[in-house]
Amino acid sequence: MGRIIAIANQKGGVGKTTTAINLAACLAEAGKKILAIDLDPQGNMTSGLGVDKNEVENTVYQLMLDECTIKESMVHTVVDNLELIASNVNLAGAEIELLGIADKEYILKNAVDYIKEDYDFIIIDCPPSLNMLTVNAMTTANTVLVPIQCEYYALEGLSQLIHTINLVQERLNPELDIEGIVFTMYDVRTNLSNQVVANVKENLDAKIYQTMIPRNIRLAEAPSYGIPINMYDTKSAGAESYRNLAKEVIERKDI
Repeated sequence: MGRIIAIANQKGGVGKTTTAINLAACLAEAGKKILAIDLDPQGNMTSGLGVDKNEVENTVYQLMLDECTIKESMVHTVVDNLELIASNVNLAGAEIELLGIADKEYILKNAVDYIKEDYDFIIIDCPPSLNMLTVNAMTTANTVLVPIQCEYYALEGLSQLIHTINLVQERLNPELDIEGIVFTMYDVRTNLSNQVVANVKENLDAKIYQTMIPRNIRLAEAPSYGIPINMYDTKSAGAESYRNLAKEVIERKDI
């Protein structure tokens, strides 16, 4: 059975979408069959995988409003073995349109249940807020992967996110687990990065990935070309790090 991982952090700018794009691409590169779901109205995962978010006929918005089937909402990406359910700014209105719909927390899950056996991994990029879209991602997922930036305010808001995960687990999805925490924008030269890592390890009872994603200019450049880092600069430190993270994720399949 495929494993469904929601990548979530309500704090923006922590490398959430970068992680979603590049983890999905590196899992596909490792020969796994991947479906990526862009649940962020900004649609950055969509464009980062080479899809024009304004040209897609059926996005996750149409899927959640039951205007198309899940198969009709899938598009091919620039990456072999990697399909996408795209997003664009229309999704921002979904929250209001879903008001009053019964079991609205399960809309995405009910759609994904039809196809989850077809994929090794389904990677969901959540919006940078704890809203109904994020709750939908968490009711669909087996696990939540949390990217944390190596900076002073890293722990701010994290307890709120973990509280949300626990609430979803308690009330909506008893199977939900924390996949783990991955540190992003890590700078080996600074004491701050090392202090943040030590602080998180001390304060959180959660699995922490050994792979740390470095600050890397090539990682920042790749999205503007609409390709993931392993295609943009295959030998860069960013590409190597996401390959290592993908390897760890594959090996953790038994959690």
